[in-house]
Amino acid sequence: MPAEGEPVVRRGEEGGEGEEERFLAWEESWRPWPGTRKKVRGCLLWVKAQLFRVGDDWYFLFALGVLMALVSFAMDFTVSKVANAHAWLYQEVGDYPVLKFLSWTTYPVALSAFSTGFAQSITPHSGGSGIPELKVILTGIIMGEYLAIENFGAKAVGLTCTLACGSTIFLGKVGPFVHLSSMIAAYLGKIRTSVSGEYENKIKQNEMLVAGAAVGVATVFGAPISGVLFSIEVMSSHFAVRDYWRGFFSATCGAFMFRLLAVFNSEQETIMALFKTSFTTDFPFDLPETFFFALLGLLCGGVSCAYLFSQRWFLASDPARKPLYSALVALLLSSITFPPSLGQFMASRLSMKELLTSLLDNHTWSILSQNASLAKPLQVTPEALWLEWWDPRVTIFGTLAIFLVMKVFLGDAEHEALLPPPPAPRLAGAPLRQCVGALPNSLGALRPAVFPGRPPPLTARPGLPAGAAAFSGAVTHSLSTALLAFEMTGQISHILPVTLAVLIANAVAQKFQPSFYDGTIIVKKLPYLPRIRSRHIGSYKVTTQEFMNTSVATLPKAATFEDVLQVVTSTAELEYPVVDSTGTVALGRQRWGFPVLPCAHSGPPACPTVGDSCPICPVTLQLSPWTSLHQAHHLFELLNLQQAFVTQLGKVVGVVSRKELRKAIEDLANPKP
Repeated sequence: MPAEGEPVVRRGEEGGEGEEERFLAWEESWRPWPGTRKKVRGCLLWVKAQLFRVGDDWYFLFALGVLMALVSFAMDFTVSKVANAHAWLYQEVGDYPVLKFLSWTTYPVALSAFSTGFAQSITPHSGGSGIPELKVILTGIIMGEYLAIENFGAKAVGLTCTLACGSTIFLGKVGPFVHLSSMIAAYLGKIRTSVSGEYENKIKQNEMLVAGAAVGVATVFGAPISGVLFSIEVMSSHFAVRDYWRGFFSATCGAFMFRLLAVFNSEQETIMALFKTSFTTDFPFDLPETFFFALLGLLCGGVSCAYLFSQRWFLASDPARKPLYSALVALLLSSITFPPSLGQFMASRLSMKELLTSLLDNHTWSILSQNASLAKPLQVTPEALWLEWWDPRVTIFGTLAIFLVMKVFLGDAEHEALLPPPPAPRLAGAPLRQCVGALPNSLGALRPAVFPGRPPPLTARPGLPAGAAAFSGAVTHSLSTALLAFEMTGQISHILPVTLAVLIANAVAQKFQPSFYDGTIIVKKLPYLPRIRSRHIGSYKVTTQEFMNTSVATLPKAATFEDVLQVVTSTAELEYPVVDSTGTVALGRQRWGFPVLPCAHSGPPACPTVGDSCPICPVTLQLSPWTSLHQAHHLFELLNLQQAFVTQLGKVVGVVSRKELRKAIEDLANPKP
């Protein structure tokens, strides 16, 4: 007998001529301390069994929240340091206009060009917000390249560089960060599969992706509840109740860790709201002021419609995307926001966080600006950020109006035409909250004219939360932005008027325009099922037989290899229905082909058939020719179907895929004359 670890030479005969071949096989590879290794392996298996008794999902959901909180905090920390360095350089160059202009424009130009080139060199799928692609993935479409872990580094670096440009490049963090969180969620899902020893499950993957979307929002604003509602409203058409606990648990872990890191970094004394406000709660608002909140919702809905229309137009007419193009756009934007020029009327010296902090100030700027001894400081003063909005030539309301017009419409062109994907991530969420936050502050000046008997208060009403929630909700067609406004500010005393503004803005936007993400899906022509609007009652009258594909390639159960080869080579389908005979009842479906077994017995060879040699997946769902378009659409969304066969009296008569279903919905929305 050979010793342990000694190679063993075995002989075998192979082929008709009986040639002998030698091959080496290790009976057992040499490893030290077999007894110790066996005990350690047994202990680890016991610990794994005890830990997984409560479920393996919770550990990976906890890891998802903590990891994304660390990434978000590291990103904010890096952006803050780069922005401070930019501000320091701008102040140190002195009173030389040329040097000031170069110091102001060099940072955003260099960072945006690097972000564009880096993203393009790694992968083109790392650009953009990523939420439209995630919506498509959650419907069952395989787009694995958007969830590859290789994209994480490219997108994280690109997003950090873009945010470090400051308020010059008016781009947000939420959408790209949701994409980053979904990448980590998909990667952790694969690790969970390998650790638990299970097969990859599409349902489990979707659960992790939905939780990742919630964590992405929670670790940006420290708002776990809004993150879960965002994942329900925006990411998926149908939400499983079992995903609530997973989403809340992971989002809470991420939000808690994100705010805890701020305390450890001495940014705050304790865990509190991201933008703490101090609006009055004993008498939050007068009843007649509800009219202003309703008017605010109407205006935000109208502005959002114009924004969504221009967003799709810019995205459709986007030119070649190159680093040089992004650099030129950054140069144009930084030139416009240069503080000695037009930037002095837009509070361009403030960062995005300082813009939100100033707009959330609970003092009435129009009253404070009446002080004749005011003077704009040479540097930004954290205790008086509102002075950046004051200019005696245009007043407070003039600067707010200029800021609103320039940032909304110029920011729209910037989002889609100037820094589009893949050059840099972009989103219409957080920055536009700052833009439209100026609108209610301007509307506050009308209060004394409408109610002359009531003196204007020194403490302002919460205009920014209402305007931010209404506009963002109208752009994304969601209501979670209302709750996000309360979680960000830490106050809920104005929940009724803010919710009213959000509902009115949503009603206006949904009436005339698709959402920001749906519009991107339409322009990019992603394989996503459009919604059937409630006014299209005709969807109940349109039946499957009117839009199904009747050219169905079937495989008889007795089909041979030659028959299967002929069908596969003559069509481009991925699935074929297997029937008893041509045109009879469907038994199941076969993917691609089947294994061919050689004839090894004597006598006339018998070729194997599909029914004898191939495992057949049974078809559990079949449509009828009289199934309505509305029912078929609901089934495709609920079950994430890619296609469904249509049978009549046990006979295959057609097939309905997402392509036919989408075309039927488009014809219903835009009937031909």
